Amino acid sequence: MMAILQAKSRGRRRVLPGFGIGMGFTVFYMSLVVLVPLSALLLNHTGLTWGKFWEIAADPRVLASYKVSLGTAALAALIDTILGLLLAWVLVRYEFPGKQLWDALIDLPFALPTAVAGVALTAIYSANGWIGSLLEPLGIKVAFTPLGITLALMFIGIPFVVRTVQPVLQDAERDAEEAAATLGAGRWRTFRTVIFPALIPPLLTGFALAFARGIGEYGSVVFISGNMPMKTEIAPLLIMSKLEQFDYAGATAVALLLLLISFLMLLGINLLQHWTRKTAR
Repeated sequence: MMAILQAKSRGRRRVLPGFGIGMGFTVFYMSLVVLVPLSALLLNHTGLTWGKFWEIAADPRVLASYKVSLGTAALAALIDTILGLLLAWVLVRYEFPGKQLWDALIDLPFALPTAVAGVALTAIYSANGWIGSLLEPLGIKVAFTPLGITLALMFIGIPFVVRTVQPVLQDAERDAEEAAATLGAGRWRTFRTVIFPALIPPLLTGFALAFARGIGEYGSVVFISGNMPMKTEIAPLLIMSKLEQFDYAGATAVALLLLLISFLMLLGINLLQHWTRKTAR
């Protein structure tokens, strides 16, 4: 019997590759997909010196594009975090007609080409669009403004938050909630003290994913932004403009600075998430 159990144990260990093979494949895959392209960006300096790099980085147009990209991406990710929590809560905790359809629609931004989303949002929220024509008399202009950019980034970022929060809500045990209710805690206090602490790590993950996607988003934003320098021009569009003008040094400088800012922000969010998980144990 012991020999049979040992044979079965060895069989189970052989189902997946060992650490050496798995780690080697992981390093190869990450190098091929991530590290090699980033290294090419760093090595392809195209005559870019440190002085020229900081000169390009300090250009008012470049700084304005970073302000638009980072500001709208952060605002959209923050709104998506709140709305995503609400959507995930409704999809998990309630039963209603058409629930499966609404659950499938959450993933629509993943499948829909971003350019199609940008054209559709521009048509709807322009001055003569279905919704834009109603907002225009109220003095609210959406298309070709930072508000329109934020709306587009909310559209492409909401699935990241919902799909990171939804599994946690589905796996959450109801015993603690029932115990809190038995002890006299109200619904808001139960949510605030029992449910919400477990949702902080997935909410931070969803925010980070939506924020990262928003920083580099191009297709859905390029149409609704209007591409006005110093006002609604995003950093990815500025990179494309410099490439079309054969200004490879300028495009490289803008891309490197955007990469550095994105990495530092995501690193900070990941450290905050790690600290939150550690304190919750």
